[in-house]
Amino acid sequence: MIRIGANPICWSNDDKQDIGGDISLEQCLSEAKAIGIEGMELGHKFPRDAGTLRPILDAHGLALVAGWYSTFLLERDAEHEFKAARDHIDLLKAFGCTVFIVAECTRTVHGTQAMPLSQRPVMSEVEWGRFASGLTRLADYLDREGLTLAYHHHMGTVVQTEGEIDRMMASTGPAVKLLLDTGHITWAGGDPARLARKYRDRIVHVHTKDVRPDVARQAEAGDWSFLTSVLAGVYTVPGDGSIDYVAVFREIPDYSGWIVIEAEQDPVKAPPARYVKMGFDNLTRFIDAAGLKR
Repeated sequence: MIRIGANPICWSNDDKQDIGGDISLEQCLSEAKAIGIEGMELGHKFPRDAGTLRPILDAHGLALVAGWYSTFLLERDAEHEFKAARDHIDLLKAFGCTVFIVAECTRTVHGTQAMPLSQRPVMSEVEWGRFASGLTRLADYLDREGLTLAYHHHMGTVVQTEGEIDRMMASTGPAVKLLLDTGHITWAGGDPARLARKYRDRIVHVHTKDVRPDVARQAEAGDWSFLTSVLAGVYTVPGDGSIDYVAVFREIPDYSGWIVIEAEQDPVKAPPARYVKMGFDNLTRFIDAAGLKR
């Protein structure tokens, strides 16, 4: 069954924390619940111990979905990453989460507003081997903890394009699964429906944000950074951009799990309560039109 969640980045940005910095966690959770959201991913305003976080989420009737974890497998081995992630692992397990979201952040530029996306890191042949081996080992470790590694391809990182996703999936073991992010792959020049079709058996988590193509073209022409592009409105909620979500969802007919609204915008320009409600209403229509069960 499909459940619709949200990421608090729709309210307060994690990469540039002054974006939405004035919006409280209480406002975020209250608005999400009123919209019909069932669960939330972690954000920087969330307490990171279960004893503190549980009553906060329970008070709003919200589940904990998952949460981003930055890996640095080009700099340290899988054993180090696994030990470093211990607190994150324990928090997710305490809430019964099953998905562990990772993104390789060695040399990433997505969190640095002064760095254009054209300067993003690209792995060497040696680094590809190290990355694939380390990611497979980390996924195997997590599997023994009852968690499934979901790799988050992301603009500004070493796995951004459809070709890089293909190479990662081909060179890693079966425990490595995919987080399909419709907005990131579209902006990177890929096709989210094709990616969904190709990896439908390995997709375990879905992030939905739409892309405004005119802003994406301006960003490329102006050699903008990721954060500059976000502030300019390159992303929006599902149904407010160029992505054909029904086509995407029809490619994953047996998908069961969370579909998460994760549309980082400037909340001054795009009030979260209004935009997340728009995204939620659109998503429910798209899911139903595609024949998925919720």
